[in-house]
Amino acid sequence: MTLDNKTYSANLTGAWFLFYEIKQIAKLIEADLTVEDIKKKVFEENLFQHKTKSSTIRAYPSVLRRAKLLNTELRKFLIESSVEDGKLINLYAISEDDLLFNEFLLEIIKEKYESNYLLLEKRDVNMYFTHKAEQNKKVAAFTDATVNKLRQVYLRILTEVGILANPKSGEMNRIFIEAGIRDAIVKNGSSNFVKIFESK
Repeated sequence: MTLDNKTYSANLTGAWFLFYEIKQIAKLIEADLTVEDIKKKVFEENLFQHKTKSSTIRAYPSVLRRAKLLNTELRKFLIESSVEDGKLINLYAISEDDLLFNEFLLEIIKEKYESNYLLLEKRDVNMYFTHKAEQNKKVAAFTDATVNKLRQVYLRILTEVGILANPKSGEMNRIFIEAGIRDAIVKNGSSNFVKIFESK
């Protein structure tokens, strides 16, 4: 499924960054295991190392979708590259899987980089969700609790990948995409993601 035929969802409230988990799935995909065998291995061997099975049940569908959205080259980078590069690839996978988050990166974070105003304020995030609710009935139907949780998750993801240097102050960092990873993302059909970080 591509972003073109995705709809807005609140899936990230139950499956936020999951970096360790996607690396485990990527390894199994690259080892040519079937989806059935991957699922069996994840649950029988507790590959995600979650304390409860219910936590694995919640995370597994999102992690599998994200890993399958990456081409082989990106999965290998995810497995073998530095933690920083791997987290950036995971951010890309999340953005490809979640339309609402993807548009947040393109409409809010990209604008911050383009304007060179590297401060993400609370009102920026609030206005984003308000604007989407005005445009879309599905987002408008989100409860206040769901929107609050999504805000928290977005900020946690941005902090985890290094875009947010300080979640309390909103201070942002610029992110550098290594050339090989950049090319692999573009080959995967996502030049817009690369452009977020190449804004001057």
